[in-house]
Amino acid sequence: MKKQFVNLFYKKKHRFLNPLLFIVVVLIAFLPSCTQKKQPVFSSNDQAKIITTMTDIMIQDITNPPLAARFFSYTCLAGYEVVSQYNPSFKSMYGKLNGYPVIKKAVPVQPYSNQLSALIAMMETAKKLQPSGPLLAAFEKDFLDSCRKTGIDEAVITNSTNYAMSVSQQILAYAKADGYNKISNLSRYTPAKGDGYWYPTPPAFMGAVEPYFNTVRPFALDSASQFKPLQPVAYSGVKGSPFYALAEAVYKEKNILPEDHRVIASFWDCNPFAVQDGGHLMYGIKKISPGAHWLGISGIACARAKKSFEETLQVYTSVSIGLMDAFICCWDEKYRSNRVRPETAIRKLIDPTWEPLLQTPPFPEYLSGHSVASAASSVILTHYFGDHFAYRDSVEVAYGLPARNFESFHQAAEEAAISRFYGGIHFMDAITNGLQQGTKVGELVLKKLTNQ
Repeated sequence: MKKQFVNLFYKKKHRFLNPLLFIVVVLIAFLPSCTQKKQPVFSSNDQAKIITTMTDIMIQDITNPPLAARFFSYTCLAGYEVVSQYNPSFKSMYGKLNGYPVIKKAVPVQPYSNQLSALIAMMETAKKLQPSGPLLAAFEKDFLDSCRKTGIDEAVITNSTNYAMSVSQQILAYAKADGYNKISNLSRYTPAKGDGYWYPTPPAFMGAVEPYFNTVRPFALDSASQFKPLQPVAYSGVKGSPFYALAEAVYKEKNILPEDHRVIASFWDCNPFAVQDGGHLMYGIKKISPGAHWLGISGIACARAKKSFEETLQVYTSVSIGLMDAFICCWDEKYRSNRVRPETAIRKLIDPTWEPLLQTPPFPEYLSGHSVASAASSVILTHYFGDHFAYRDSVEVAYGLPARNFESFHQAAEEAAISRFYGGIHFMDAITNGLQQGTKVGELVLKKLTNQ
């Protein structure tokens, strides 16, 4: 090449070519680089908008916490798989997650955008998983219209969409194989009879939520019972017994309830089943799930740390995988021990008129799901951001609650866990043992994802 270049610009005896010819040759040499368009650039905020839209739809659909984690995990996996196919720094989940297939890499038609494909893969997956998928389809349409308005070529959008759909279809097949769709064929759950067992609680007396979620294939766990916790304190109506002491502690907390405890309980409520009794009519109160809250925290942390588009998607995916496995093993224990809620026990043993601060969710008490999910999430987020990552949690501002400041993710997880005691919906052993189980889940997920 160097010799050819010299021959073009020099004649014999080192005399220059005609100046006009020189200009023409230089223009031809640089023309390809001038006509190549740069890839459109997207940010972690675009991913956050998808997560937020999914959350809004889940509120409308009254999506339960375990199922919400399932929707988030496969949605994030679809986007992450696109990232892993074009960026060698991010490895595919093949060989890391249970049953994860080799995702066939379609050869994208040029021109296309890697990042746009990742976002579309997320939206295509979410809208086929969530019951109110058409609402997300409308969001996707608006999003792509905004891309057009910013000058992104129609060919880029079309080719990016085709590539994204190829990946999404394979992730959806992986999701279908996890066994969740078989749950509807199982027998209807009937509450056990006996004073120590869970029974539907006021005001709506809803039936048990996801009693068979432990049959769903986990991502990292060997089985739903891999981290089986200590047995809960056995029920007893005898004053002075360990169980009576647990119930009495919840009862006394409600009677005292300092204002800071009330604020903490409300901030971490995250009960999508909460309803308001209006006398002749009950209506739902808009609240997000624990998983949605922790993914919101993940987005805040990524923005504060200025994580790249790819790094942010890795964080979202890791946390959502941890949430899924946390709920699988927690729900496994809930319907094994099947322990009564404080509201039911306290009304029978101590005060028949007693009501908790928070509304009791419709499933057994032991373990505390928020404790397990929060501990798992905090372990994973600490891996990516460090032990002392301070942040301001504004996730619940949209739902009428002021932001709170935290010095670390572990501090937030511990506060989320104790909020269940302050709110009167969990006994203390369900909280402490829930934190332990969640920590083990988070550590296992990281071990599998990072091959440590």
